[in-house]
Amino acid sequence: MDKNRFSRREMLRAAAVLGAAGAAGLESVTQAGATLVKSKTPPMAPDNMAAVDAALGKKGRYVEAEAVYTVPLPRNDLKVSIKGEAVPIPLGFGGWVSFKKTTDGKSAVMMSDTVLLEEEVNGLISAAHTNGLEVSAIHNHFFYEQPRIFYMHLHGMGDTADLARRYAAAIKTTKLFPANQPPAGPASTRTGKEIFDLPALDKIVGHTGTVNGPTYKYTIGRDDMTIMAMNAEITANIGLNSWAAFAGTAEAAHIAGDMAMLEGEVNPVIRALRQNNLEVVALHHHMLGEQPRIIFLHYYGRGSATTLAQGFRAALDQLGKGNHKTHRDHKTIK
Repeated sequence: MDKNRFSRREMLRAAAVLGAAGAAGLESVTQAGATLVKSKTPPMAPDNMAAVDAALGKKGRYVEAEAVYTVPLPRNDLKVSIKGEAVPIPLGFGGWVSFKKTTDGKSAVMMSDTVLLEEEVNGLISAAHTNGLEVSAIHNHFFYEQPRIFYMHLHGMGDTADLARRYAAAIKTTKLFPANQPPAGPASTRTGKEIFDLPALDKIVGHTGTVNGPTYKYTIGRDDMTIMAMNAEITANIGLNSWAAFAGTAEAAHIAGDMAMLEGEVNPVIRALRQNNLEVVALHHHMLGEQPRIIFLHYYGRGSATTLAQGFRAALDQLGKGNHKTHRDHKTIK
């Protein structure tokens, strides 16, 4: 076996050991013959990024601060409606694949979120396994959508170019592959900048978002903690983020999003969302073997954009407090 390719057992064991080392305040630990070191992530080399571009036939975007290279995989072939109302693909129907070096620089990790119709799910599972990749989650992100959409998270570890080739082979015959996608279509006559009062939304949320056609989206990482998986630091652009996307109009907006939470934050976030009349539509994991464990929650709502933003902000305010506990954190009283 290629020395850069690891079994699932080895990846999960490494993640657990690294998490334990972090809790003990150690800088490194030896497990399964490898030394895992918590350190700054080496940058992605230009030839690594070029190899990804060549495999997928599409250029990605490099975020230097996180050393993450991401290729977006939108499903422009889909026409999606929620409760009978057409919604734009950037509201939450765009997938991605990201690559990042391990902290020791000896390997790379790949993580991907794929947007699939029901009948596409099991074919991709088989193709992923055939190409040495692993499935880490399958779930919904929405209620009320037509057609019904599922999301599959894939991951892998190894040489960057090899990972990119294996990932490309897995999606080659699907609509996910960039060459199999139709063009995005004509640009929206009004973008999120014209549709929404961006300064007002930014003031409520406390962050600046990004305009993507008729949508406006916030993507917020967890800079309050360090999450490790497969000997790589998991950051916002490789999947560790809370987000909110707005579509529709300022007065009658859709909001869809995701919250990245420690276990003890789950129910406080749910409570904050429900108190603001936002619907919780899914609660699940996205990754395997990460330390500490992260739970993801998807939500949806309709209303004025500013009211919806207040609900998102209320949920954000529950993150990073460090004082939320689950029942198992409390001792049994006899």
